Amino acid sequence: MTEKIAIIHHGCAKNLVDTELMLGALEKKGYKITLDYTEKDVDFVIINTCSFIFDAEKESVSSIFDVISAGKKVIIAGCLPQKHGAELKKLIPEAIGFAGTSDVDKIVELIENHKNKKNTFFVSDNPVCKYPENTDRVHITVGSSAYIKIAEGCNYSCGYCVIPKLRGPYVSRPMETIIKEAKNLVNKGVSEIILIAQDTSGYGIDLYKKPMLAKLLDELNKIENLNWIRVLYTYPTNFNDELIEAFAKLDKVVKYVDIPLQHSHPEILSAMKRPPLDGLKFIQKLRKKIKGVCIRTTLIVGYPTETDEHFNHLYNFVDEAKFDRLGVFEFSKEKGTYAYDLKPQVLSKVKKARKNKILKLQKNISGSINKAIVGSYIPCIVEQIREDGLVVLRSYKDAPDVDGLVYAKTDKVLVPGDIWDVKITDFSDYDLFGEI
Repeated sequence: MTEKIAIIHHGCAKNLVDTELMLGALEKKGYKITLDYTEKDVDFVIINTCSFIFDAEKESVSSIFDVISAGKKVIIAGCLPQKHGAELKKLIPEAIGFAGTSDVDKIVELIENHKNKKNTFFVSDNPVCKYPENTDRVHITVGSSAYIKIAEGCNYSCGYCVIPKLRGPYVSRPMETIIKEAKNLVNKGVSEIILIAQDTSGYGIDLYKKPMLAKLLDELNKIENLNWIRVLYTYPTNFNDELIEAFAKLDKVVKYVDIPLQHSHPEILSAMKRPPLDGLKFIQKLRKKIKGVCIRTTLIVGYPTETDEHFNHLYNFVDEAKFDRLGVFEFSKEKGTYAYDLKPQVLSKVKKARKNKILKLQKNISGSINKAIVGSYIPCIVEQIREDGLVVLRSYKDAPDVDGLVYAKTDKVLVPGDIWDVKITDFSDYDLFGEI
């Protein structure tokens, strides 16, 4: 009888790709796989964990103990064992195996080693995450969009971020393998591919000695039957004129720039070990060069040393920039980072108040932007046709899971993955309503 293995996924889209790679390796070996660990015939449960901030760790640990309580054999993979190493093994002796971020390709070996009472702790002290090109992913995302990881790791040392310690140095995938994967996905019915990495705009520097994202986009743009190419997690340093032109000119590249700026004040950017940047000037340049561009950013409030003056600078920056999409995080104190011991730390209640103030401002900005769209037509991708006949779509301005949706009425026969121009008839703060 073929064994069935369950997997639980936590964390970002980059982690999701790792989960899908593990599933691919297990399926290739002949295991049955499921996303429901409560099924009676499931023996092993793999939990791919996130450890980016404390709340993410808490969620991963909660899953681990839920599965242990259900009497299953637990394997802990990903960022949590990478961050805590052998200490995690001592804290959770019930777990039967561990795989770090650069060892997810050993997941089958880990399971079989457990059966043979061999080593079941695969966590490298100095991870170097290389994409396992010979493994086919098993997609667990719903809809006609799929992520493609174009690089692993990170060479930056932002003061708040633990990712370089968890993922190792930046390692780009060869361009031809990315193009091959994209073509395979399109042949399977994928309509939108979403490029991800810790820093997508730095793609190719290690392999080709210069940023090559613009060239990659140009090659992907040639793929037949591919509708949209979306890029996430671009870093400002390498967002050069060549890349701006690629966004502006390539018809399949959606005009959606996701660039986490984190802050506006030069003193806080310096304390964050982020590149100095005139954020407003950069945004104005993007809007001038890329017609109809949607700009998304994320910010951190309450970073150590952030004063009221620094925060007011950030607030005024958001008010003037009027981002189409924006996310805000309260600073999370992570061991092993520069900011962990940086003083003075900002009180929790102050961080929360600053976050809420920015979110309230952005809610008004978003509502005004959406109101201005009413009466116009906007390209949208079909996500789902509901039983009540309402169609759920995403506009080119909306990435999966983090942005808004478009709800439309139609008498046409639609297929998920198709692109339609939707006439917008109404709006809320974050979603749109229309008709086809």
